[in-house]
Amino acid sequence: MLAAAPDRLLRWSFEHERLGAMQDRSLLDAEEEQAYRLLVGLSVARTAELAEVARLTQEEAAEVLQRLQAKGLVAVQPGDDPMFRPLPPDVALGTTLLRAQESLESARQTVASLSEEFRASASRRDAHHLVEVIVGAAALRDRLRDLQQAAREEILWFCRANPLAMQGAENTEEYGALSRGVRYRAIYERALLETPGELDSIAEGVSWGEEARTLPTLPVRLAIVDRATAVCPLVRDNEWGIGEPTAAVIGRGQLLDALLALFESHWEAATPVKLQGDGQDPGGLDDNERFLLSLVVAGVPDKSIASQLGISRRTVQRRLDRMMSLAGVDTRTGLAFQAARRKWL
Repeated sequence: MLAAAPDRLLRWSFEHERLGAMQDRSLLDAEEEQAYRLLVGLSVARTAELAEVARLTQEEAAEVLQRLQAKGLVAVQPGDDPMFRPLPPDVALGTTLLRAQESLESARQTVASLSEEFRASASRRDAHHLVEVIVGAAALRDRLRDLQQAAREEILWFCRANPLAMQGAENTEEYGALSRGVRYRAIYERALLETPGELDSIAEGVSWGEEARTLPTLPVRLAIVDRATAVCPLVRDNEWGIGEPTAAVIGRGQLLDALLALFESHWEAATPVKLQGDGQDPGGLDDNERFLLSLVVAGVPDKSIASQLGISRRTVQRRLDRMMSLAGVDTRTGLAFQAARRKWL
């Protein structure tokens, strides 16, 4: 039998106990409230007088007056025919209400404490549900496709060289997600930019709205969807040939929080990749120069840049010279600094 959450059970128990106690011994029932209001209006009354205005028998009026007296709401003037006068309700009931409030606050604290223990125990008991292991490149590829199709807010990627399950050109689900308004942020390992064909698929993604950056190396392969689910391969790159690749699908928890922090720290340090622009920008760079500058700042060698752009290394240097002239510097380091300062990338 599954254990019910303590907050729900205790809330029901305390609420019913509190209401019952208040009705039984703390506040006024309907008959008592009516009698007290009438007595306040009369200022002072005998039992027979209260019975008349309240439309009660004398026995009923005497009984309700006794209850009001027991609750400190009525004072009695002794005599052959006693007189009853009302007393201030805040004095009589204020202490009772304060005690009830203190008891309820104590109950709330107990519920909070037990609920925290319940959640902590449930997390330990059901920890195996937070991580699912997928075996095989095909299964991993299918899960990545499913997660992208279900994404609603944001997808984060660490894209290392030599993709494990899916080449960039095969990831057509990205375009559907981008068209739905899902934000894509991807960090590409420098070596991936130098891989034939990959730069074209990256350019296509950027043209659809992907935000791309690059770093010399990345620590792991990683995909995070809507900050709720992460996929991280468990096999090192140098162990691919040993059996089927495996990956962990990680749900909400501290492990996912750590992966999100890892991504954000690398995102801040990464260099933006601008593969195309909006024509001529304020700095005087055209699309080809912006693309070339992105690759240079990312650390891609001149030979690879020339190959990707289909130009000679001499042309690469000539274009760099022009950009350095525009920036007013004479080194690539200075160009990178000015590019960041002038927001060319």
